[in-house]
Amino acid sequence: KVIFLSAHNSARSQMAEGLLRHLYGDRYIARSAGVDPREVEPLAVEVMAERGIDISKQRSKSSKELWRTAFDVVAKIRDFDSEPCPLFPSGRWRAFIPLKDPLTVEDPEERRRAISAARDDLERWIVEIFGEEGFRREDS
Repeated sequence: KVIFLSAHNSARSQMAEGLLRHLYGDRYIARSAGVDPREVEPLAVEVMAERGIDISKQRSKSSKELWRTAFDVVAKIRDFDSEPCPLFPSGRWRAFIPLKDPLTVEDPEERRRAISAARDDLERWIVEIFGEEGFRREDS
């Protein structure tokens, strides 16, 4: 089981959950949550649909909802120390994905590009860490 945590569980962690489920759903159970959950970002749903991945039925969740669930991997997605990210008690392995929040971009066209770029960065990270050989810790 893998959980992706972010500040609002509205774009980055939602896309990561959808990507892991789409790419390796036969090997991993993916979840996501946030400190201060907000609605799932419609542009995130759109850019994922461009890749044939439907996250439209995913909902934003508070990390407190999943607090008692045991996860093997806890992956925190955040912009270094400028964003809150939940502490999470479980997880044999912890990972940090440094990724700026694309929702901080004001201009609508730039925001869409930023969300697409975040999706692509997350996909590369997920393939590298969870890919063909299974889960690979970054320090190994």
